[in-house]
Amino acid sequence: MNIVVVVAIVILYGISCSPVGAGAGNERVIHVEEGPDSVIWVVQLSDLHFSVHNPNRAFEFNKLMGSTLSMINPSLVLITGDLTDGKSEDLLTMKQNEDEWVEYQNVMDTVIDRSGLNKSLFFDLRGNHDNFGVPVIGGSFDFFSKYSINGQLGRTGSVNSVTIETQERKHLFVGIDSTMSAGLRGPTNLFGHPTDQLLKDLDLELSHWDSQSEKPVTKISFGHFPLSFSTPSSSGRTLEDVFLKHSIAAYLCGHLHTKFGKNLKRHHQLGDHFLSLQKFFQFNIHQSSFESNVNCSLGARPIQEFWEWEMGDWRKNRVFRILAIDRGYVSYVDVDFKSGTKHAIILPTFPLDSRFMLTSLCHHNYECQSVLPSSYETIRALVFSVSPVMSVVARVYDSRSGNIVLVIEANMIKHADNNSRGDLYVAPWNYKAFEDASPDRFWLQIEANDIMGRSTLTELRPFSINGHSVKLSWSWKEFLVMGCQWAALYYPLFCSALCFMFFFLLLPKALLVFPKRIYTYKNFVANKGLANGVLWVLQELCRVRTVWFGWIGYLFYLILFPWFIGQVFTEGENMAYMTYMGWAIETSNGKGKHEYVGSPDIMVVVLPHLLFVVLPAILVTSAVTAERAIYREQMLAFSGKKKDDIDLNSRINGNQSRIPSNFHPGKRRIRKLLCVICLAICWKHFMNCRTLIKAYEMNPLLHFLGYGLSIPLLLAYAISETRSAQ
Repeated sequence: MNIVVVVAIVILYGISCSPVGAGAGNERVIHVEEGPDSVIWVVQLSDLHFSVHNPNRAFEFNKLMGSTLSMINPSLVLITGDLTDGKSEDLLTMKQNEDEWVEYQNVMDTVIDRSGLNKSLFFDLRGNHDNFGVPVIGGSFDFFSKYSINGQLGRTGSVNSVTIETQERKHLFVGIDSTMSAGLRGPTNLFGHPTDQLLKDLDLELSHWDSQSEKPVTKISFGHFPLSFSTPSSSGRTLEDVFLKHSIAAYLCGHLHTKFGKNLKRHHQLGDHFLSLQKFFQFNIHQSSFESNVNCSLGARPIQEFWEWEMGDWRKNRVFRILAIDRGYVSYVDVDFKSGTKHAIILPTFPLDSRFMLTSLCHHNYECQSVLPSSYETIRALVFSVSPVMSVVARVYDSRSGNIVLVIEANMIKHADNNSRGDLYVAPWNYKAFEDASPDRFWLQIEANDIMGRSTLTELRPFSINGHSVKLSWSWKEFLVMGCQWAALYYPLFCSALCFMFFFLLLPKALLVFPKRIYTYKNFVANKGLANGVLWVLQELCRVRTVWFGWIGYLFYLILFPWFIGQVFTEGENMAYMTYMGWAIETSNGKGKHEYVGSPDIMVVVLPHLLFVVLPAILVTSAVTAERAIYREQMLAFSGKKKDDIDLNSRINGNQSRIPSNFHPGKRRIRKLLCVICLAICWKHFMNCRTLIKAYEMNPLLHFLGYGLSIPLLLAYAISETRSAQ
């Protein structure tokens, strides 16, 4: 599209601004006068991670995205966080690097210039990497406010919105910055922390057109953090509560990249999940089962649901997304440059992919006929191409027989408009012929051929005209990052781990002291059983009193005292200390402390230490003491057998003696194996400590002596105390 036309539209129809409430950003309206009227599309990018140590990320972004955006000509470009990397070359120190921000600004200026788009159409958000070590927003180390597009354009609030308005519909996009107000260094800066004020502003923005617009409104929100990595506010409200209240179409986010899977999507629907396990887990992509009963009465409660779509990363996978809204129907396609540049991109906008549509809403609209029939009467697709497109063909397949059978092949015609923002192709069809209870019986594929003879095919997509959805399942990695509500799980997991370890240590001691029930190796051999074996092993640990009291003391230390002291901001002399509840840091005015900052972010330190260091260390010390008990019994048995054998051999062979035994007390292979396990635990602990020392610039002798040395000392003492049978 001609750049002059784009600039003229912006000048003529402009961007009108009006204040929208305390703490919120400016609300903007972009009037789109060009066709096609029924559809708008935007581009989403996420997790760029521009780094001075990996210049290819910025270089390839600069090389590829300018021409790509020019070809797509989106109404908006959303960049959902982690614009820069903020990590040292060894990936252990995480704080702001101004050179990366200068590079980001320069690259974005070049890309915007090459794209021909107005800079105001770009919205970038702060991610946790952009907030590493930033003590206060607006301070000297808040480079986002200085170098980002939002910062340069004065979008300083934590909530910013823009409305794309066509003749038929309004499309409200609301961006949120939920990074923590005092940005800690990583790795304890992992979660989004929406405040009550942010939720209030978000609520206000999403309700902006509810009483002012005669046109229907489609609402989209975008942010950096998935909801599984977002905490409740101090009052207990969540982003999910606000999104459900306003029935947004989708929440677009980043943060997780694609290393956990490419199916990081989640459907949210209002229900009684706060009274069930749904507060902690969602086991499937779709939160609730499909309800076939539809209430079409005027007084029926509006459907409250939305999709959460995580965006893959540019960092390693060079992925971006095109999202389209066609007459209120939202669809998207993810495109990656790893397989090379794209000469054409196709985005089907109707019928919708039955895996990722708003099931209840689509089913309600169809059954209640609340959408004009014209919305169903054509197959529609956006085609973006470097070269002129010669033909576009839509094919519909039927899989009922078990094989894919072609049932429709229709030539698509370009939407007639002299001033089109993009190419929308349509093909009429008899949509009623494709009503079916099965959401994956019919499949759609679209092919485009350009003037160079090149062909581009979309993937086969299942569709359902009447609003039935395909039920998808997560892989175990996808479930861990999307289905688990980690903010709600942290304290239950922490308390469960501690209670288990205290129970492990105190139960056998209580049995020794109160009922005076003694479990020994001999008892276990005489009465084999799991309970007898476990209690015998645990009581052996109790008998090495220094080790037992050492573990009890260490667990109380983890609960009652700071774990370590470190530098949590980019620069400065003030150190902060961390407990299992979070960091205690000084306020910006130096007149007090913020308690429990970075909770539950500190779970990335606390839970691995408890589950992969402390618990294995307690178990292996128990095993070491049990091995000594076995060794002692075998030595006693061996000594008795040896005496009998000597007497017997003396009678038979005179003074000759031999020791017929398969037992070799000097070898103790099990003990050697346990010593190797102790070394492995110490190595794991050492690597964790090394990471923390680098991350928070700590002196290992001054800043976390108890945390760092207790585990190796207790393991070494246990090995030393059990080296002999005594």
